Amino acid sequence: MPVLILGADREAWLAALREAMPDERFVLEPEDGIDAAVVANPPPGSLQGLPKLRLIQSVWAGVDRLLQDPTLPPDVPLARMVDPAMNEAMVHTALWAVLSLHRSFFELAAQQREQRWQQPLQPRAAEWRVLVLGRGELGGRVADALELQGYAVSSWRSSDGPEPPLEGADTVVNLLPLTPATRGFFDAARLARMKPGASLVNLARGAHVVEADLLAALDTGRLRHAVLDVFETEPLPLGHRLWTHPRVTVLPHCAAQTDPRSALEVVVANLRALRAGEPLRHLVDRSRGY
Repeated sequence: MPVLILGADREAWLAALREAMPDERFVLEPEDGIDAAVVANPPPGSLQGLPKLRLIQSVWAGVDRLLQDPTLPPDVPLARMVDPAMNEAMVHTALWAVLSLHRSFFELAAQQREQRWQQPLQPRAAEWRVLVLGRGELGGRVADALELQGYAVSSWRSSDGPEPPLEGADTVVNLLPLTPATRGFFDAARLARMKPGASLVNLARGAHVVEADLLAALDTGRLRHAVLDVFETEPLPLGHRLWTHPRVTVLPHCAAQTDPRSALEVVVANLRALRAGEPLRHLVDRSRGY
């Protein structure tokens, strides 16, 4: 049966999958008999009318946009991308962000631009408290990597209680999934609960943060710094205050990009499992949103 490829970079995925699985038939347009779809943020409604569909394999780690499509077939298994190389890249970005905040490297970069010589305080890593929000595949690996560097790390997920312990953390790293419960998670009330002078690192979804509330907390100095890889609108619009705010570091949604080489192996493994009637990996619990 044919496999449908939809969404971003579909021509590249078509070529790669045809080479990796020459006995399979891959198509770019819907037709009769399709029983699997490999998708990268496909247009809403594009998975309708496929009665034999048995697997939707996303090549993106986040599936929130897929789940927002009211036409998404409700009973078809949905698998998300868990790319080992992407996970490793996310660990690297989180380590860089926490280390830069701990050692005042963002302020030192500003000092260089001003030609100002001023040595910062140098607390020990064990004295720097990091809270990782989200304890899934990415959150667990990030927390473990930070602990190996000597940081005082704690983690939180929604099943731990209604509110994370924001008050004691010097740096909060957000890796929560985007669900109705976490949309707008960092609003004025939660930002006010963070330790004065703490910093936020958002590597998850832009919709987790109410940008106006974050800017207000940064303007007053209530928060020291924000490292942001994701935004409410992407690309971040020209002229947006986040571009030029002295307490903000902007990344163009590049903290961890899917590596086509390792991601291909994940897709191929699930397609082969489907054909063999074996368990599928990385299935999404739709009731939880991830």
